[in-house]
Amino acid sequence: MFRTLFLMLLLLAGLIAGPYISGSQGYVRIETATTVIEMSIVMLVVFFVVAMAVVYLLEWIFTKICRMSSGAYNWFSARKHKKAQQETLEGLMRMSEGNYSKAEKLFSKNAKHADEPVLNLIKAAEAAQQNGDDLAANKYLIKATEIAGPNNVAVELARTKILLQQGKLPAARTAIDSLLELAPHNDEVLRLAIQIYRESKAYIALDRLLSEVGQRNFLTPIEYAELEQFVDDGLQDERLQEEGQEGLLIWWENQPNRRRKSVYSRVGVIKRLIDSDDHQSAEEIALETLKKFEDEQLHGLFVQLTRLQVASDSKLVKVLTKRADKANVKYTDDYARALGYVYTRNSEYAKAKTQFELLLAHDECQPDDRIMALHVAEQTNDHILANRIREENLKQVNMDVLPKPDEVLALPENVDNVKPL
Repeated sequence: MFRTLFLMLLLLAGLIAGPYISGSQGYVRIETATTVIEMSIVMLVVFFVVAMAVVYLLEWIFTKICRMSSGAYNWFSARKHKKAQQETLEGLMRMSEGNYSKAEKLFSKNAKHADEPVLNLIKAAEAAQQNGDDLAANKYLIKATEIAGPNNVAVELARTKILLQQGKLPAARTAIDSLLELAPHNDEVLRLAIQIYRESKAYIALDRLLSEVGQRNFLTPIEYAELEQFVDDGLQDERLQEEGQEGLLIWWENQPNRRRKSVYSRVGVIKRLIDSDDHQSAEEIALETLKKFEDEQLHGLFVQLTRLQVASDSKLVKVLTKRADKANVKYTDDYARALGYVYTRNSEYAKAKTQFELLLAHDECQPDDRIMALHVAEQTNDHILANRIREENLKQVNMDVLPKPDEVLALPENVDNVKPL
């Protein structure tokens, strides 16, 4: 608009000023090697205006063409972007339906035009892996890495999951180690690390992870406790197999307070020491545990005390007897069972009989307890008690053999019409 106005004003000025200078206007001479051009000043102005108009016209045509090209490009680009969005949504639907082959094609077809090309390539890799095509899955991950860079958490997380699905556990272990350095506080990375470390039985690495996992809320208290117990069992088994009970004891002495305050860990050490026939060391840890914890925390310890070989006059037995006298009724059977087994192993059948009579009077008596009680009754020539235990054993066997009410087959309605085979 401004250029058109400028040309019109310039032309108008030439036309107005022309008559006033017509008497003394002079002329303009342009001479080349072979040509001579002469014109008046007015004609020069007109020529200049026409030349400027031609230049402006060419510029306008060129701009129009460029705008048309840009508009066409934007239209095609918007169309591809919209199509990529539709295919991404459809791919998610196909993947949820289990049609992984179709989902892979939809995710990868226009991935570069999607809102997040990296995510499309990751989903395409996951779909290819679910379809059993490891080569295609790796190809998509390589493309995603080229776009996102080598240290993208989302891409590396997808790569690690796919390695795990492919059964390449050592490679997945290496990948998750790198991921933990890249994103040590990422919940999804921690969750995947737990899975990989558990499957690879990397107990030491998993133990280091426990302190970080304990501050997260993606595990319930029950799940976290189960994870701690899994690590405790694994570490103790490894130490026992590699260095024997001496190595297990050294390992236990060097453990942090978090583990030494765990009854489960203590009971695990006691169990493995008994299995290794080191009853003396097991007795020392059992005595320490009995002194430090309350009855409601000691169920696992009482189970191991029935396997422990100790002298009847040992400090452990004295503490058991003292605590049994003060124990709540709910826990008297636990103490009676432990003392009964200890006295029986030391051939002190009279003392053992007293404990088993207390135990037999309650429903907490177990089949192994009745077998041991029967042995004690026979050793003390108490035939009445022995016969009563046999009757209880027989009754228990019959109860186990007879079908439960919901397992009894219903009789036919027309019993009279049933013919014998």
